[in-house]
Amino acid sequence: MANHVSSLKRARQTVTKTAINRANKSKLRGTLRLMREALAAGDKKTLNDVYRSTVSVLDKAVQKGVLHKNTASRYKGRLNARVKAIVTAKA
Repeated sequence: MANHVSSLKRARQTVTKTAINRANKSKLRGTLRLMREALAAGDKKTLNDVYRSTVSVLDKAVQKGVLHKNTASRYKGRLNARVKAIVTAKA
């Protein structure tokens, strides 16, 4: 355990930051799971709404430092391609 005042403060800050990062990462994974389920279901209206919310969560994850911007961009591009394939195939 830390003994100095500054290292005690750092330990407290680490606990807080870890909890915040874990919550943000969990929210991201949950949203991606909902997106995969919507893709499997194939409902167009639900798919568009879920896609929009997923892209929003991905962008927020980049702002908060959970994901790298290129990683989020790759996710968005692949999800968009899958959504587009489902929407245009049934039209």
